[in-house]
Amino acid sequence: MSSHFGHAFRIATWGESHGGGVGVVIDGCPPLIELSEADVQRDLDRRRPGQSEIVTPRDEADQCRILSGVFEGKTLGTPIAISVLNKDARPDAYREMEQAFRPSHADYTYQAKFGIRNWQGGGRASARETIGRVAAAAVAKQVLRALLPSLEVIAYVKTIHELTADIDPETVRFEDVEANIVRCPDAPMAVRMIELIKGMRSEGDSVGGTVECVIRGMPAGLGEPVFDKLEAELAKAMMSLPATKGFEVGSGFAGAKLRGSEHNDAFVMEGDRVRTATNRSGGIQGGISNGEAIFLRVAFKPTATIFKAQQTVTTDGEETELRARGRHDPCVLPRAVPMVEAMALLVICDHALRQRGQVGALQG
Repeated sequence: MSSHFGHAFRIATWGESHGGGVGVVIDGCPPLIELSEADVQRDLDRRRPGQSEIVTPRDEADQCRILSGVFEGKTLGTPIAISVLNKDARPDAYREMEQAFRPSHADYTYQAKFGIRNWQGGGRASARETIGRVAAAAVAKQVLRALLPSLEVIAYVKTIHELTADIDPETVRFEDVEANIVRCPDAPMAVRMIELIKGMRSEGDSVGGTVECVIRGMPAGLGEPVFDKLEAELAKAMMSLPATKGFEVGSGFAGAKLRGSEHNDAFVMEGDRVRTATNRSGGIQGGISNGEAIFLRVAFKPTATIFKAQQTVTTDGEETELRARGRHDPCVLPRAVPMVEAMALLVICDHALRQRGQVGALQG
């Protein structure tokens, strides 16, 4: 099983949902990058459970500890290890799942692949694994501040169930995303989304939706054709997140309904810089960034673990009925926002370092 991601900036996450802890090892981080535990903690606090009434009530502070690779507030260029202990693990809440497979969860597939699984909260299939990704992305953010100081990565909730927010990705601000617990910068729609999620929780059900992400201040030239195209790397990154079911960049599937004359982005000059008059390409052409903002969207399914009785089978092949217990998000979208940002940061950091190593300069 691969738990590694990246090439020049390479990470390996570890740990299970209800084990002793989770974390990440980062290799390839340049030296002399300013880094503290506070830099990492800020992003972990946005991802952690128990932060509002519409997410899982699991009570975890998710306090990080940097174990290696940093000295006197700066990176050494050696592997950076970051750990987070599990404090509020309750494995007994999942005792029924020891024998019964949860519908649409990873219980059966892990059992089929390995012949063994950690049934306590899903083990490695749990979203708790993403702590390592978010921690690593906090380091990547510090690297990018040194390499590309104008870069911005902002994700937000675009849709939940049938509710769609009206958001301009060119002007959306981080503080507007963080202004409400659902992380939707369309304030009136955020109220409706929060009420919907509360309703799902009271019914013991769940809903899904989409997270949109904009990457502004991009240089031209990032991406490694043909197999490591930038959109391919972003797609892999996003689809590796738990509960994801779809990915699109730029015009996405809607672009398939247009003619070439409608979809093409005309080139124009802005001073001495090549620009595009429109951005249906989503900032990527031929697998390489063109310097325009990158727009992407990620679809998340409704949380698989719900509190309604569902038909399933046991490890012995017997049909049974399962009603989940434990603590779960009725909608993963609010906590998925920092996860999407994290994966975008990891991809851009990796490709910025690869570009610097191959060509020696970043354009933009």
